Amino acid sequence: MKSIFLKTLILPLLLLTSSLSFAQHVDDPFSPEKMKKDLEVFKEIRLQANSGLYKYRTEAQIDSIYQWAEDEIENSSTYLDFYNIISQLTDFEGSLHNDTGLPDKYWESLRAENFGYFPYPIKWIEGHWRINFEGGELPLGAEVIEINGEPMAEIVKNLHKYYTTDGFNLTAKRIGLRTHFSRYYRWHYGQKEEFDVTFKAIGSNTLENKMLESISYSDYYNKFRARHSFPYDQVDYMDLKEDQKYGFKQVNDSTGVLTLRSFSIGNETTDKHKRYAAFLDSIFSKIKNDKLQNLIVDVRLNNGGDDPNDLLAYSYLTQRNFQENTEAWIRFRKIPLIRYYDIWIPRFIRPFVVGGYNKQFQEIFPLEKDGAYYQDDTSEDHHVWQPQENAFTGNTYLLISPVVASAGSLFAAMLAGNENTITIGEETSGGYYGHNGHTTLTYALPKSKLTTSFSIVNLKQDVPVKSNQIHGRGIIPDYKVSQSFEDFINNEDTQMRFTLELIREN
Repeated sequence: MKSIFLKTLILPLLLLTSSLSFAQHVDDPFSPEKMKKDLEVFKEIRLQANSGLYKYRTEAQIDSIYQWAEDEIENSSTYLDFYNIISQLTDFEGSLHNDTGLPDKYWESLRAENFGYFPYPIKWIEGHWRINFEGGELPLGAEVIEINGEPMAEIVKNLHKYYTTDGFNLTAKRIGLRTHFSRYYRWHYGQKEEFDVTFKAIGSNTLENKMLESISYSDYYNKFRARHSFPYDQVDYMDLKEDQKYGFKQVNDSTGVLTLRSFSIGNETTDKHKRYAAFLDSIFSKIKNDKLQNLIVDVRLNNGGDDPNDLLAYSYLTQRNFQENTEAWIRFRKIPLIRYYDIWIPRFIRPFVVGGYNKQFQEIFPLEKDGAYYQDDTSEDHHVWQPQENAFTGNTYLLISPVVASAGSLFAAMLAGNENTITIGEETSGGYYGHNGHTTLTYALPKSKLTTSFSIVNLKQDVPVKSNQIHGRGIIPDYKVSQSFEDFINNEDTQMRFTLELIREN
């Protein structure tokens, strides 16, 4: 999500500098003895530093999956085997900010691979995985039934571990598969010279087979960037220009659309944030002066960003006083296991540098309770915001999707909690009631040099309890609406059309 005081101290130091590795290719041998050592370190890191370890899982469940990992190691022999084990553990915890990273040398070898990758991007449409590329050997929109004799349902289940989400959320994993299906397949199943694909063409119930030659890593991503659905689902906020990150248009005399594609707009000290703040004030003044009754707030491409852009936007969309969160805590008094801390500072001087960070942690999280350390009422996160003078008071229609995460999902959760909000779309990646966010720590495992990253602050969001919102899930829409197959082919917006029709009916 966003960092707090440490964004100017810790995060710039969290460089992936562990370039030394015992092999340069993920398929190279890696001994079970080294795996066992790293697994022990990985588990100790989670126990001592990760406040989200038991957020969605019981101790018995965590113990069980670590027993599974130990058993898997006995039958494992390659670096990739171990990466897959750690990826499964990382995903099991249930935090979209969890990540397992490969050292640079391994990435270099993967990017250089000239075969082994499934040749086309795919997309989940109305319950089916379909080809999302025009002009290839498989027709656009063809439903993929099996690859190399294995049903797509089983393949997708095996690839879920590579894309983390909050809680038990599976819907949002489709975003990772939409983007990285070919890479994920290669990681789980290894390099394949060719793919025997069983598919159905559009409008046909006949099963067909096509043998496809594999392509290179770079060719797959070139095809992904040229995917059919790009005009509809551009997902990487890094590709967005500043004037694309937010905007407003008036649909008719009673309805407007506020689009918030990203909160990566800088903090209060930046000119980008100041322009954004001026935009919000101007737009909501116009909405009030024009007496608009309905406002569609579209955050479907918003996967987070900088503090306080989410809270500032919400202050124009609420009639209540609110806080960023009602509870925040970390697991440690001092950053543990600093010998594995992935930082450029030599080990022998780390205690002196990290001591400064620890002092600030202790100031921010001073209250000890049951072995955890909590923020007090003086925390910036517990600052009470008030509604803006020109805050919107009409009917709000919130559009969400599985992309929505981090600061995007915090904003969406707060807005979905309003009595005057109707939420439309698909379950978000980020949780409704809370998440692990703010400051990230990154550790490097000693033998494999795999990096493990996670957000250390366990947060309870300032949202009301609602009967349709489930602990351990993303934000559940009031109206579940996905893009239809016809609209996928035509790159048209099913959810926006549904929303405008709902407004007309109301």
